Amino acid sequence: GLDHCAPTATGALACHIDLAPGTYDVTVTLGGATAGATTITGETRRALLGETPTAPGERLRRSFTVDVRDPEGEPTGPAGTPGLDLLLGGPAPRVTSLRVTPAPAATRLFLIGDSTVCDQPDEPYAGWGQMLPAHLRRGTAVANHADSGESTLTYMANPALFARVEAAVRPGDPVLVQLAHNDKRTDAVTYRANLTALVERIRAAGGRPVLVTPVVRRWFNADGTLNNATALLVNGLGVDHPAEIRSLATTLGTPLIDLTALTRARVEHLGPEASKALYLTAEKRDNTHTSAAGATAYAALVAAELRDRGILPARSLR
Repeated sequence: GLDHCAPTATGALACHIDLAPGTYDVTVTLGGATAGATTITGETRRALLGETPTAPGERLRRSFTVDVRDPEGEPTGPAGTPGLDLLLGGPAPRVTSLRVTPAPAATRLFLIGDSTVCDQPDEPYAGWGQMLPAHLRRGTAVANHADSGESTLTYMANPALFARVEAAVRPGDPVLVQLAHNDKRTDAVTYRANLTALVERIRAAGGRPVLVTPVVRRWFNADGTLNNATALLVNGLGVDHPAEIRSLATTLGTPLIDLTALTRARVEHLGPEASKALYLTAEKRDNTHTSAAGATAYAALVAAELRDRGILPARSLR
């Protein structure tokens, strides 16, 4: 309950509950005598509940499921803190109760990816996988095993990465794979072989692989389009990563989330100026990594695809 929580200097409640790694249902009652607006984040800056307004005297119950693991963020990053950490914040947080119960039968939505997907430890960086949990209802948890700097080769070679996913997947768990940004010197044959091996091993473990094309880089042509190799992740050897992934999804019979096409459409629609807010252009002169706003926007695109393509049942999504 709230006896595990302490107020912070900003008026939020920081909660810590000693728990073993696993999946847990969290149920909160929101509201108070005055109007409120509450958000919940957890572990390494994961968005768990989007801003939820409450009218004076109103009470709302909200539930979600959290994947507690060690390390809690990037698999090769800092360990974080054991157990479950939650931050009950927002513009005007109002929380009257908190309950955490084991959920061993929960579905886990596994994520394999790079720095554009992972649970980024520090602002202003954010990955779309970090924002995805806010779209899921109780019963499904995001298990984000994405890690900064990884390629199809390094992800399979490091025992802290794919081997851990492979061992943890249970029959029916979806496994989203977005690896391309760091395959800068991977030739087409090797790239296809690596992705094929990932898909086959996920299936052998009982999981349901889903191939995801990479988030675009914000790299405009003079005509305001992203129709160039830098933006569309064509590597130095001429390997068109999104095209290879699309082709493999057909060949291997996996669902495809064409995040390259979806993010390209969003960035081109916003244009060179407004699209800066989605990336770290202003903060870091970085047009590859997303801001919290960009990661939030791109997580919403992924969530819609999960629903529309039947990767998760509609009842699992907010």
